[in-house]
Amino acid sequence: MTHHFNPFTDADGDALRAIVGADNLSTRGADLDLHNRDQSRHPMGNAQAVLWPQTAEQVAAVLRYCNDHRIPVTPWGVGTSLEANPLARYGGVSLSLEKMARILEVHADDFQVTVEPGIGHKDLNAQLARYGLFFPPDPGANATIGGMLANNAAGIRTVKYGASKDNVLKMRVALADGRLISVGSRSIKQSSGYDLLHLLVGSEGTLGVITQATLKLVPVPSLMSAVIASFPSVQAAVEAVVAVRGSGLDPAALEFIDAKQSALLRDHAGVDLEEKPTLLMEFHAVLPAALDYGLEQVRQICEELGASRIKTTTDNAERTKLWAVRHHAYETLVRLHPGYTFLIDDVAVPISQYPALIGYVEEIVAQHGIRAYMKGHAGDGNIHCEFPYKNAEELAVVEKINDLIVTKAIELGGTATGEHGVGTGKAHHMPHEHGEALEVMRGIKATLDPNGILNPGKIFPDVG
Repeated sequence: MTHHFNPFTDADGDALRAIVGADNLSTRGADLDLHNRDQSRHPMGNAQAVLWPQTAEQVAAVLRYCNDHRIPVTPWGVGTSLEANPLARYGGVSLSLEKMARILEVHADDFQVTVEPGIGHKDLNAQLARYGLFFPPDPGANATIGGMLANNAAGIRTVKYGASKDNVLKMRVALADGRLISVGSRSIKQSSGYDLLHLLVGSEGTLGVITQATLKLVPVPSLMSAVIASFPSVQAAVEAVVAVRGSGLDPAALEFIDAKQSALLRDHAGVDLEEKPTLLMEFHAVLPAALDYGLEQVRQICEELGASRIKTTTDNAERTKLWAVRHHAYETLVRLHPGYTFLIDDVAVPISQYPALIGYVEEIVAQHGIRAYMKGHAGDGNIHCEFPYKNAEELAVVEKINDLIVTKAIELGGTATGEHGVGTGKAHHMPHEHGEALEVMRGIKATLDPNGILNPGKIFPDVG
């Protein structure tokens, strides 16, 4: 499927300024540079203008104009993506939702909040704290709610609370032709018509632009504990993951980091870890007895699987520091590898296949004799392999390994991307993963965006 796009002209700039205001459109080099790169290794984007709408109606009017004039539109959150998801590939407009960042209403009695898409999830939770509530998905970086929903972001708490798709009830969305539609409902139970809400979640801005969302919230847990368990081998650690998940316990987080990453965090981030494969866990409870029982069960499981050290804490400051360090592990890795770029893998499999996946990763990395660091949201079968490389030759090797790992994950009943999205980096794996269903997706795309202006070049390997 190919489309003809027109370049962005001065006349287009004048027309769009009339919609968003003179101060909310820029073609300055500094603004373009900022919105033409994300956190990934992928080439820079080529947007020709940046727009900052401030209302849903402005977003709709911008899309209507760009659709009529065949100008590509690439939605932008804050640029924390890792697969070039928000980078323009065919010029046109980078549509930044940064100025649409308000909390519109807190429905505290319903455990819900309605927000605009540009608010960061950490900023949202800071404001929700006064209500004793929080939005649980946590991808680490302060990603925007719109970006999280567009990519179906997840993170460390997915094992208990689910991904973004599990924590949204209703959205307002601008379509390519300028229509504004509402999808979903504030009712927890919904059985009315097609599930357009979840069709749009994870669509990476290729079907519409999210302008408002009503999210599920949960009470801030009264009791929280952290567990650190070190194991003699990767196999023992991943077997412990399966055992904990199968025990009936309900961890709020269940993370795996390999021995090399554990040593880096110990030596450079001040966390008391051993240089061994390690599990980081968190449990939430209302009653102390329930928390104590869960911790004892975890201790028994880890001991039976040969854990060399098990440490538990209910100290909030210590627990908070542990997760802060986990979230910044990638930045620590980058700082300690000057001159290197990183390819970050992101695959997920059924939890029963997690040991097989990790074993395959170890085997393939050893065969090629390269450096790799593993960490992942083990409780939901997600692993990230981080491969440092210095030049095109090394990149070719790590890309080959990345493709082998993705292929293996799909063969194990998993997916090419657990939480980073497809973007451009995983598009070539979509036919293998989805087969004939990919053609159905193309049909949906053609129906909602017949001129292909919405984030072209993403998800489908040959859309442009």
